[in-house]
Amino acid sequence: MTFPSTGRRAVLTGCAAAALLLIASCSVPPDPSGADSAGRGESSASASASESDSAAATRGALDPGPEALPASEPTTISLPGIDVESEVMQLGLQDDGVIEVPPYNLGSPAGWFVHSPTPGEVGPSVILGHRNGIEGGPGIFADLPQTEVGDSIAITRQDGSVASFTVYRTELFRKDEGFPTLEVYGNTVGPEIRLITCDGLNQETGMLEDNFIVYATLDT
Repeated sequence: MTFPSTGRRAVLTGCAAAALLLIASCSVPPDPSGADSAGRGESSASASASESDSAAATRGALDPGPEALPASEPTTISLPGIDVESEVMQLGLQDDGVIEVPPYNLGSPAGWFVHSPTPGEVGPSVILGHRNGIEGGPGIFADLPQTEVGDSIAITRQDGSVASFTVYRTELFRKDEGFPTLEVYGNTVGPEIRLITCDGLNQETGMLEDNFIVYATLDT
């Protein structure tokens, strides 16, 4: 499947299939300790998703939220709740139409999908990060499943401004149950952000079988 590249918003409704492919490809070496470190935060994530589904579905339609910022590409991301600071690289589409992912080596930064809005513009800005490096150590989003509703996300932008977001929902789901296409990539009334990583390490296969998504809205 390929996607148009005529503008950021043009591909949002078609990106979920590519995102599912890139997330489904995640795997890590089995943890030598036998502990499933990728499972942290599972019950709280599921609970917060179920509790906020209804509110999230109507929030954008009822409240346009804060005024959007002009376009400006992200340069760094900060999640103080999980002690993460990262530069932000740019991710496009591969030749087969699948979204690129950041390098798998340890120290790899988070990556902004260039066909989504810049953080602070109207719509869902999408940022991806790995749970693990190919070497078996933690990736930049190793602790993303510990994110809680109410946590803050700060994105420094190329124009020097900072777009501040507040988490209103987190979601954990199995890859074999389908990707939440519209909720992640669908149009929104105001500026929002999505952080996406893999989760749910299967010790026998070394595959990360779940996905974890953070939803946040621009602060007023």
